[in-house]
Parts: sequence; C-alpha cells; structure tokens
Amino acid sequence: MSKVTAKDRIDQLGDFLIEVFHVVGLFVIGGTIVWSAIGEYLIIMQHESGFASLKDILLLFIYLELGAMTGIYFKTHRLPVIFLIYIAITAITRFLVIDMKELVSTDKFNVLIMVVAIMILTIAAGFLRFTEKKFENSNECFK
Repeated sequence: MSKVTAKDRIDQLGDFLIEVFHVVGLFVIGGTIVWSAIGEYLIIMQHESGFASLKDILLLFIYLELGAMTGIYFKTHRLPVIFLIYIAITAITRFLVIDMKELVSTDKFNVLIMVVAIMILTIAAGFLRFTEKKFENSNECFK
C-alpha cells in the first residue's frame, strides 16, 4: 500500500490547475479568433463594392488557420508549428497584395526580401512535413 504524501497531493493539484488553465486559455483564444473573424466578415459584407477583395479573403484564411491551429492544440496538446509557418506565408502574401506599391516605391529590394522570406518559410514547411513523416513513429518520446 503506497502512502500519499502532501507533496503528491500538491503535485496533483498543480497538474489539475495547469490543465484547467490550459483548457480555459484555449477557449478564450478560440472565442477571440471566432469573434474577430465574425467581426471582420461583417465588415467585409458592408463593403461598398459589394464583394470581398483578395486581401479580405487572405485575412479570412489567416483566421481559419489560427482556428485550426487552436483546435489541433486543444485536441492533442501539441502545437502544430507548421500552421504558424502557413500563417506567416499567408500574412506576407497579404502584405504583398495590399502594399505592393508602397514596397516598390520605398525600396525595390523590399519585394525581393518578401519573396525570399516566403521561399524560406516554404522550405521550412517542407522540411517539417518531411521530418514529420520520417520520424512519425519515434515521436513517442516527445509526448
């Protein structure tokens, strides 16, 4: 018969509080993402042009990726880093679409820098996918 010590009870309480904080935090983040996406969608629907622009659609994709990342993290307790890379690629693409004229007018190398950043992020995403597939069975030590 094992004896439950005060330290064991404190550890259990600490683990429980961390789990509660984790779940509440994810609900707050998820709710904020949904609230912001709905607010942005309502703004898009009120455009004078009567349709969504490419920058609006790309922004909605960013919200979608944030929501998917939060959902995956909620279910698995693992942060899918590749989603952060997708969000960064989408954000840079959106920036290029919106501010292309300003980028070129200030410095012609700004566009090149953005394109190189997208290329590096794409290579990083490919590398993450490759290593995820290759080391799929050996991830048990990281759980």
